[in-house]
Amino acid sequence: MGVRGNLTDEHLRSFHSQGFLVVESFCGPEEIDAMMGRMNHLLENFDCSSTSIFSTRNQKQSSDDYFYESADKISFFFEALHEIDPVFCKFSCSEKIAGLLSSLSYRRPVIIQSMYIFKQPGIGGEVVPHQDNSFLYTEPPSCTGLWLALEDATIANGCLWAIPGSHKNGLVRRFIRDDNGVHFDQPSPSYDRRDFVALEVKAGSLVVLHGDLVHQSFENQSPKSRHAYSVHAVETDGCSWAADNWLRKKAEPEPLYSS
Repeated sequence: MGVRGNLTDEHLRSFHSQGFLVVESFCGPEEIDAMMGRMNHLLENFDCSSTSIFSTRNQKQSSDDYFYESADKISFFFEALHEIDPVFCKFSCSEKIAGLLSSLSYRRPVIIQSMYIFKQPGIGGEVVPHQDNSFLYTEPPSCTGLWLALEDATIANGCLWAIPGSHKNGLVRRFIRDDNGVHFDQPSPSYDRRDFVALEVKAGSLVVLHGDLVHQSFENQSPKSRHAYSVHAVETDGCSWAADNWLRKKAEPEPLYSS
């Protein structure tokens, strides 16, 4: 399948220099309304008796079946939406997502993970500094994060923050599953908050994140929610899914395209 890249040379220079890229107006109001409406429908059937919380701050070393088996079902922290739900699949597997990944030189990409992130007013919590390749590791590393703002993301309601150029320093630690459970293989480095820049974006903007970019978000201290839809892609042409990844897939995902 021939897929045309949709990023400009200027986009690519900025992404490779900074490790992130903001693409404004990537989605229109109709697409946003469809995804948020679909999530409202899913919430109506939400069974709160079995929930799991994903946190980059507190990672248990004990097993949590609901969390660790979420890769193949829609779970409430809302995973695998890109595979099962038609509304989210339509966006995740769209030509514009394929074109963006083609611009980044992906040859046979798969969407390996997706999450709907609520960040509710006053209670939306902090996501500490991390790198996406820590959690979704291939050999060699190939993860790219695609973070879609479904509502305006501001400093007040917990927008993304990133350290420009930090992707050039490589991956510092991994989140693995082994005989000792699920844990990081290295302690967390210390980061200076002054090195981060705020990525305030309007609803419909897409933030593209290099897998080694150090990024985070703070608590939502505003009266406004900050909903977002996050998708992660990895390469399968010349890259292999690491056997000790915490996330285990029961079946090989279908590639978006094969160039």
